[in-house]
Amino acid sequence: MPEPRKPKIIFVTGGVMSGLGKGVTSSSIAKLLQHTGLKVTCAKIDPYLNVDAGTMNPLIHGEVFVTDDGGETDMDLGTYERFLDQNLSSDHNITTGQIYLEVINRERKGDFLGGCVQIIPNITDTIKKKIIDLANKSKVDVLIVECGGTVGDIEGLPFLESFRHIRNQEGLHNTLFVHVTLAPTLDAVGEQKTKPTQHSVQELRRIGIQPDILVIRSQTSLLQESKEKISLFANIPVSNVISNKDAKSIYAVPQILESEGIVDPICEHLNLGVRNLRWDSWPKISMSFLNTIDEVSVVMVGKYVSLADSYVSVNEALEHAAAEKGFTSRVDWVDAEKFEKRASTTRLLSKYDAMIIPGGFGARGSEGKMVAANFARKNGMPYLGLCFGFQLAIVSFARYACNLSEANSSELESKTPHPVIDLLPEQKGIKNMGATMRLGGIDVDIVEDTLAYKLYNSSQIRERHRHRYEFNQKYIDQFRTNGMIFSGSSDNGKRMEILEIPSHPFFVAVQYHPEFLSRPGFPEPVFRGLVSAAMNRRKSRIHRPS
Repeated sequence: MPEPRKPKIIFVTGGVMSGLGKGVTSSSIAKLLQHTGLKVTCAKIDPYLNVDAGTMNPLIHGEVFVTDDGGETDMDLGTYERFLDQNLSSDHNITTGQIYLEVINRERKGDFLGGCVQIIPNITDTIKKKIIDLANKSKVDVLIVECGGTVGDIEGLPFLESFRHIRNQEGLHNTLFVHVTLAPTLDAVGEQKTKPTQHSVQELRRIGIQPDILVIRSQTSLLQESKEKISLFANIPVSNVISNKDAKSIYAVPQILESEGIVDPICEHLNLGVRNLRWDSWPKISMSFLNTIDEVSVVMVGKYVSLADSYVSVNEALEHAAAEKGFTSRVDWVDAEKFEKRASTTRLLSKYDAMIIPGGFGARGSEGKMVAANFARKNGMPYLGLCFGFQLAIVSFARYACNLSEANSSELESKTPHPVIDLLPEQKGIKNMGATMRLGGIDVDIVEDTLAYKLYNSSQIRERHRHRYEFNQKYIDQFRTNGMIFSGSSDNGKRMEILEIPSHPFFVAVQYHPEFLSRPGFPEPVFRGLVSAAMNRRKSRIHRPS
């Protein structure tokens, strides 16, 4: 019986600057290989000392993406999941913190038999083992490993050194290096510049890695002259210089890369044979984001609004739902603190078709979010609350509909006489902040004959969570009497998960994070419901007699 074929490993690195879209490039390559019939998955290397992303401010590193197994990971894992329609685990995000913690713990236990613990080989061997173990455990044909940061950053050097070791260990045709870089066009002269790419490749080669394929970001398609120049200086065939021009939608990138001929050199180098591409529904899905007939306007009332990546999964989930209806979603991010300074500014909200209050923590902006939630409730504006947006919708309703004027979350006011949101019992006494919340996929039971049941068309769903506080069921009858019901629960009814106001056009909030499960072509149901309600509101406003 022949031995099973070794998984191939593709390493994706980036040069020149951050933000070139390595995550989208990695996901697009994975999507292409997936459509050739190969089993593919992705992993992200983050060279920071944090063990995971759980304690990081979204304004610094973007959103924290939560996997089904409870991992608090880099947002690129969300991109991988959306492109591949695949649920990943916390093992798919490797950080410097994880590596050093593992090595130090082993040293403390005496595993190194008194030896001197060093970057090479101890750190690099640990990195290598994690990558190869993941490739084998995943039972894939190809593992794509994206390295965060930029080539030349000191933080990433141990990982790049490990990649070099893996090539030597696994062999030339079991590994492939893809380098993502930039060819800017200067407005003053209108000329594509290849020097940034040349210098980036030079830096990579100085480390000991020769890229096999270059993916070049540019405003427009890379000129043949530019390709030939890059090919000469990078010492790779012209056919391996791939132009990745700016696209209106990230979901168009797989087709852009395919049209540039990226599949053949990948398969040839990795000895994967001739692979025929079968797109299935992907072109239709990607075109749905481009061929839109109108837009819905959504106001996102949050606290991390200065960085769009803070809410990237929410933005994508909205796009998925809008594209399905032939619309695009226009999202305006509004700082919640604006409504704390002067409540009358809520009149600015009336121009939007719908409102979202996303997840978050802490007191800053919370009062403004409650004011905004109350505006949506009183004015019939479609509303979707996510996690903290669920909790603050409850506090807002308690104050303005149940006449509990001093109601609050005990997270925000420990001495409130009406803690309608209170600490989860199992969270009491916890001191460490990292990886200690209620995390990951949890089954949610849905009550029949409710809007939630209509949206999901199921009595049970599985959704991802990330919170420490919950609704205090002591107040459930008071809420029901005043018009708010809880249509979803978990843990045999111990925890409320979905709320809705039946008399409202669409007022729904969920304790979980539905945005993490939305996929292009398959929008998450509560986002689909919000967009439908927003479209109805938009139509009624357009056709309203003047």
